[in-house]
Amino acid sequence: MLYSEKVMDHFTNPRNVGTIEDADGIGEVGNAKCGDIMRIYIKVKDEIIDDVKFETFGCGSAIASSSMATELVKGKPLKEALKLTNKAVAEALDGLPQHKLHCSVLAEEAIRAAINDYYDKKGTE
Repeated sequence: MLYSEKVMDHFTNPRNVGTIEDADGIGEVGNAKCGDIMRIYIKVKDEIIDDVKFETFGCGSAIASSSMATELVKGKPLKEALKLTNKAVAEALDGLPQHKLHCSVLAEEAIRAAINDYYDKKGTE
C-alpha cells in the first residue's frame, strides 16, 4: 500500500481544518511545482499555541501533513513548536512515500511561517 492508515485517516478526517478570524499569526507556503498551498492560522495565549487551523489546497499527503502538523503543535509553547521538523510530521504519519516527503516539509515551513508572523506582529525576534 502506498499510504499508511494514519495518512489515510488524516486525509479523510483532517483535524483543525478552517480559519481563525482574528489569528495572531498566519503562515502561507506553497510549492509551485506540485501545486500544493498551505495556510496555517495560530492563536497564541501566554506564548502557547492555544488554537491552530489550516487550509490546504493540495494532494492527500499535503492535507494529511497539515492535519498532523497542527495536532503536533496544538497546546505547545511557541519555542517548542518552532522545533517541529518535517521528519517528525512524516514519522507521526507512519511515513510518507519518498516523492511526497515535500508535503511534510511544507507543513514544517507553514507552522514556522505562522509563528514568525506572530513574532513580527508583536515586534519580537
